[in-house]
Amino acid sequence: MPADANPSGDIFGGWVLSQMDIAGGIAAGQRAQGRVATVAVDAMSFIRPVNVGDVLCVYSHIEKTGRTSISVHIEAWALRGRLGERVKVTEGTFTFVAIDDDGQPRPLP
Repeated sequence: MPADANPSGDIFGGWVLSQMDIAGGIAAGQRAQGRVATVAVDAMSFIRPVNVGDVLCVYSHIEKTGRTSISVHIEAWALRGRLGERVKVTEGTFTFVAIDDDGQPRPLP
């Protein structure tokens, strides 16, 4: 939406990052079977801008798990002008930690 863009019509990188964090959190939460918290964003690459009017598609897959942590690789693709060409716009690896009701790390099931 225009409110999410700079004067040139490019969507703010922080908005894109937040959408990726949401998608990664859903994947990590499913794997953890409960609450997770984002603890790191690694290897973030912004490849192309996202424009007002594009549809942002975010895809994730779990790369690895530890005792309490989950590493999720996330890619964002844009459909130009809602119906046009599909292009990769960014990718990164996010790390989440499974947490209990008190916000403390807990082992993965």
